[in-house]
Amino acid sequence: MDFALSDADRTFKAELEEFLDAELPPFIAEWERDDAANFGDDNPSRGLMGAMKKRAAWQRKLNEGRWAAILWPEIHGGRAATVSQNVIYTETMARYRTPGIYNANGIVQIGPSIYSWGTDDQKARWLPCILDATEHWCQAFSEPEAGSDLANLRTTAVLSDDATHYVVNGQKVWISSAQIAKWGLCLFRTDPTAITRGKKHEGITTFVIDMHTEGIDIRPTREITGDSMFCEVSFTDVKIPVGDRLGDEGMGWMVSMGALGQERVGSSAQAISMAQELKAVLETAKSLNPAALDDPIIRDRVARLHTQIEFTRLLIARALSKVLNGEKGWPEVPLAKLQWGYISLSLAELALDVLGPVGALTKGAPGAIDGGIWARNYVWQRYTTIGAGPTEVQKNIIADRALKLER
Repeated sequence: MDFALSDADRTFKAELEEFLDAELPPFIAEWERDDAANFGDDNPSRGLMGAMKKRAAWQRKLNEGRWAAILWPEIHGGRAATVSQNVIYTETMARYRTPGIYNANGIVQIGPSIYSWGTDDQKARWLPCILDATEHWCQAFSEPEAGSDLANLRTTAVLSDDATHYVVNGQKVWISSAQIAKWGLCLFRTDPTAITRGKKHEGITTFVIDMHTEGIDIRPTREITGDSMFCEVSFTDVKIPVGDRLGDEGMGWMVSMGALGQERVGSSAQAISMAQELKAVLETAKSLNPAALDDPIIRDRVARLHTQIEFTRLLIARALSKVLNGEKGWPEVPLAKLQWGYISLSLAELALDVLGPVGALTKGAPGAIDGGIWARNYVWQRYTTIGAGPTEVQKNIIADRALKLER
């Protein structure tokens, strides 16, 4: 695994660090002042909407320096960054602990789908608003009968008799931030007979849809954290112009696999982020409940987590080494996904155990530590066993394709 930086990589890294050194501290200071002035659970500047407002501002700041979408072609506002430069980018962002971005799906998956499959008109209409965070985007793929098995989707898009629009009926679920999205990248079935014919991967088409179109009903789902990031979305006789179809009819599976298969070298930042979180947990415990760290069982858990994080860093490095050599990051990528879920849960549980009762105080409670982030993480990190592929599905894939176990 040779990760020696080229001259171009060193220049890229230095330019990124110079940008962050100049722009990040005043940005964080400004938003901390805003948080202090607007504290209160009922204040709309806090919670999910407040976080998204902050992310939009940070993405616009990144875009000013062409740091919002480094993998995009330069003609579309990116830097046409190499795989190694994307590794540098994600690891540097993790090390600096920068805010998230507003259009994560738009930058990583939807934008590349549009500039790969879209017409010139579609690129001109949609790419700029993804990049500069003026409009939010969501991705509507999953359905009640099509979660892990995406090809089982049933929501239909039927071409009108005059061939000017499609009429959509059906339902999507677990659609992140749909309630604030202006646009959505959606998969609909344009050939309803494909499933009964045993060809469920056929007859699927990709569309970009205005989420404010008549007939769309968006219902946020209240989560265990108290937030409502995920939504159910129903479509009742929704009309979509033919010009908003992305790619040819029936090409949806190929388009969607391109979107989902954008090389996630961003996973290289996971080990850095988890190591930083473990360090933060220990530093907070030292100041608030140092006796907990004398417990031999706790010390053993800390040592095991430190070791697992280092193993994961090396696992991801091996996957990236394969990618840099033109190979697939298999089976390291699904293994790293399993590690991410396991370590995230273990870190969240460790935090509450070493911080004691005050660690369980939520946002707004008197004496809550770090704004209640540790209590929130305890319930929020359960999603790591589902997001980006459920743990059970990942294990089955590894057992079947990597270990070749008998069914």
